[in-house]
Amino acid sequence: MKFVALLIPFAILLSMVKGQLVPAMFIFGDSIVDVGNNNDLVTLVKANFPPYGRDFAHHEPTGRFCNGKLAIDIIAEGLGFTDHQPAYMSDKANGEMLLIGVNFASAASGYYNATAILYNTFSLSQQLENYKDYKNKLTAITGKSNTSSIISNGIHLISSGSSDLLQNYYINPLLFTSYTPNMFSDILIESYDNFIQNLYELGARRIGVTTLPPLGCLPAAITAFGHGSNQCVARLNNNAISFNNKLNHRSQRLKRRFSKLKLVVLDIYSALYTIITKPDENGFAEVRRACCGTGLLETSILCNQHSIGTCSNASQYVFWDSFHPTEAANKILATNLSNSGSSLIQP
Repeated sequence: MKFVALLIPFAILLSMVKGQLVPAMFIFGDSIVDVGNNNDLVTLVKANFPPYGRDFAHHEPTGRFCNGKLAIDIIAEGLGFTDHQPAYMSDKANGEMLLIGVNFASAASGYYNATAILYNTFSLSQQLENYKDYKNKLTAITGKSNTSSIISNGIHLISSGSSDLLQNYYINPLLFTSYTPNMFSDILIESYDNFIQNLYELGARRIGVTTLPPLGCLPAAITAFGHGSNQCVARLNNNAISFNNKLNHRSQRLKRRFSKLKLVVLDIYSALYTIITKPDENGFAEVRRACCGTGLLETSILCNQHSIGTCSNASQYVFWDSFHPTEAANKILATNLSNSGSSLIQP
């Protein structure tokens, strides 16, 4: 066993030999980046059944809320990974696969822990506990020194907040009668701040966090809050912009506090809004409706193989279901996010 232990500390060097720009990726957040952590949970919010995954490898559903690859998959490939980071709750998350990082994200989770409790999914707090558990497993494989190097040189990505608003605040009288959108976003920002500090204390040094997308332009949001209009809901978009401004401001403050922290805010709002408002220029024919079913409200279990009206060619659609982009849209988003986060891979 001793000669194996001597070889494994070269994991960082091995990542370079393999052509990876970073040794590992660690993903936290919601359904935009969930690759199957909800599959075995007793929850309505999962995507491990057709037609999800119909354009993915082997045409199999994996738990990704998409017809094919998520933006995070495409980003990983761009960084040189030949395998996608596995869902931490899956059987794939063991042995050598742990060396490239893992995905902790859980659909219907958010910065507000009660959101995940509402849907029986993994909150960010629980994802952080799973991350600690992962570190222990990695240490058992590689030793403390190499684990520290993988963690500090690896990229940590966070996508959260959308579910807190669309799947909780806007539809929960206990919240929207108690807090204004501005007050609620302040609560989310404090949770974000704590999460970043916790990650930093656990050794993370390179962190990318996505902004909220234009929530008012998602098909389900237009259906639910658009009062019969087919236009983006300005109120929801304005709330997202306000949150994003706070996210940027707080991130700058965190960078000033932790001098060794590389923290980059990845602007998914502008990238997705451009696709939605200029579909022709980006090769899309349909923006208002998603591909699955009627395209107006279906997501998760409502988007299934019996859904009537599901499109045959998802590449013409910006949205796969009423909340989530298609692989075609994710390719554009991944390019934008990779460009804006390029500083994370620099020494």
